[in-house]
Amino acid sequence: MQNIKVSSFFPLCLILLTNAAMAQSPRQAVDRALTYLSNEVPEWKKENGCFSCHNNGDAARALMRGGKIRALESTLDFLGTPASWERQQAAAEFRDQKLALVQFSFALADATRQGIVKNLTALREAARMLKQNQAADGAWRLDQEAGIGSPATYGTALSTYAAIRVLSQAGGADAEIARARQWLQTQKPVATPDLAAQILTFDNAASPAVETLLKMQTSDGGWGPYRATSAEAFDTALAILALGRFPQARSAVDRGVTWLVKNQLENGGWPATTRPSGNISYAQHISTTGWATLALLSRLE
Repeated sequence: MQNIKVSSFFPLCLILLTNAAMAQSPRQAVDRALTYLSNEVPEWKKENGCFSCHNNGDAARALMRGGKIRALESTLDFLGTPASWERQQAAAEFRDQKLALVQFSFALADATRQGIVKNLTALREAARMLKQNQAADGAWRLDQEAGIGSPATYGTALSTYAAIRVLSQAGGADAEIARARQWLQTQKPVATPDLAAQILTFDNAASPAVETLLKMQTSDGGWGPYRATSAEAFDTALAILALGRFPQARSAVDRGVTWLVKNQLENGGWPATTRPSGNISYAQHISTTGWATLALLSRLE
């Protein structure tokens, strides 16, 4: 989903952090992010004529968690019709129907879990479609699978975790969930997105993955994709979400929160986490912002 927004996105790379952002609280950072996403999410459909995995998937999940439902009216209508999802991809070179299904299902599951969507019919249909893409070994592999997962491309481990969340919410998929959990349990991850997916799935404070992820924290408080790599907003957000429930990780998580707050852009978003680092992508920027906002919200609840 490397879509470029029709309106000018490129000046975003020139936006510098401000002194105000450096001094703000996590609550202020969240409020600024939600204001930004409340504008960006509905604008995508207006400007591009389609719904997207980044604006209407990851960013929508952040708005749901933040209670900004008014900005999601068209998104929720779209998520309620899973049969239409495969027609909502932009340029052909960016199409990944499997990824779209995972991300839109993930957003719909969150909407259902939070009581924003009360009818389970759409979620059950999404779950039925999602089950068809499960590999024989239990994982969900994507069409654009290439190296480490990113905010807008997920990767196998993160997409499998998301699918488990969807199927668990929809119900009636015990066998598929068991196969997916078995696949994740047998993995020996070394990258932050994969470690986080494993930790989030099993919620085990004694897991070796927890200790590994703690050791990967950078000296400035964030996390990069691998040990000894520079911190990125997406990887830091995933680490906060994964480690936030464990007492032994409280100090590390607090440092990660401080890193995210300090690295927020003036517009309320976060710099795009791309693979390789430093590229320009509106899709990755919006998904990164969605994940960072979700991570900060998790520490305020």
